[in-house]
Amino acid sequence: MRVLVATCAGDGVDPDGPLLLEALAAEGLEARLAVWDDPTEAWDDALVVIRSTWDYTARPEAFLAWARAVPRLLNPYPAVAYSSDKRYLLDLARRGVPVVESLVVEVGDLPDLPAGDLVVKPVVGAGSVDAARYRADERGAALAHVARLHRAGRAALVQPYVASVDAEGETAVVLVDGEVTHLMRKAALLNTDPLERTARYRFGQMSLAARDATVEDVAHDVLAAVADRVGGSLLYARVDLVRTDAGWAVLELELVEPSLFLGFHPPAARRLASAVRARL
Repeated sequence: MRVLVATCAGDGVDPDGPLLLEALAAEGLEARLAVWDDPTEAWDDALVVIRSTWDYTARPEAFLAWARAVPRLLNPYPAVAYSSDKRYLLDLARRGVPVVESLVVEVGDLPDLPAGDLVVKPVVGAGSVDAARYRADERGAALAHVARLHRAGRAALVQPYVASVDAEGETAVVLVDGEVTHLMRKAALLNTDPLERTARYRFGQMSLAARDATVEDVAHDVLAAVADRVGGSLLYARVDLVRTDAGWAVLELELVEPSLFLGFHPPAARRLASAVRARL
């Protein structure tokens, strides 16, 4: 069976792509990149690994329809549907998972903004696109951001800005086949003008972090909490955590198309390729 690594249009979109293809070839697998919305692509006779489908946020319904129709999809469709909409944070909170306080502002609703610095982002979004930080005295600008998203038919997510991010950034726990491969540190992004947040800049904010059993246990607990939601074993996952006064809290649970930062830890590429081969 062929392996198709789903991506979006554009050359050099994902620096993880060549590393994964090389690792898959070393496993004896025939693999290549394939654009998820290419109407000429044949998905039925391949194992499809979603990786860098980062443009799906502009057409989430079309993306989910595509994912639902792919017979052999990794991660499985239930995980894709669950994690592609940040309303999952509300579900995690109901399940007792510590999350950054999250308010979903549906289209047409008026937000009751929390006090202090806050972040506004789309409920369906990738990376830091259309996300912004607002100071406590910038509530008018924050409300205008929500209004812009609503005019585009997009619900908004409002969260308090976690102050620890300025000093220590976010911690991303990367897992393959349920096991932690490495940890990454992501320095603050939202203090930078959106036009400066290029892919090169975002990757420049990343660095390999030391392994931390406490952080890794939190990530395992998060995945255990959603085991009934994700439709089976996960090929990969990324749990983004921030330190709060109450302890570690989930900022995002990435099960669709997260960067796995394979270049920072090459053994993870080999582990991922081996896990793909095992699923054949």
